Amino acid sequence: MKLNKQSFKHESLQDAKSIEKILKSISENIGKGKLKFSDEEDEIEFQPEGLMKLKIRASQEANQQGFNIKVSWQRENDDLKHKTLKINR
Repeated sequence: MKLNKQSFKHESLQDAKSIEKILKSISENIGKGKLKFSDEEDEIEFQPEGLMKLKIRASQEANQQGFNIKVSWQRENDDLKHKTLKINR
């Protein structure tokens, strides 16, 4: 995996059963807290945790239908997590 990789993109044609397997794998791995996307060209890895934002959009125009699922979350900042607040009187 490339160091400091910021994005991953994959596009392919799949049948309904293949997409079902991919979505199940994504769902299971989000629950495990480790999500890795890869193909022949690239890869990216996440450790999702905490509250996540879910956005679903669906549309239908003429003979084309589709939906998008977006899941996002904030990574904890390790620098902030380990700092102790001190207040002097």
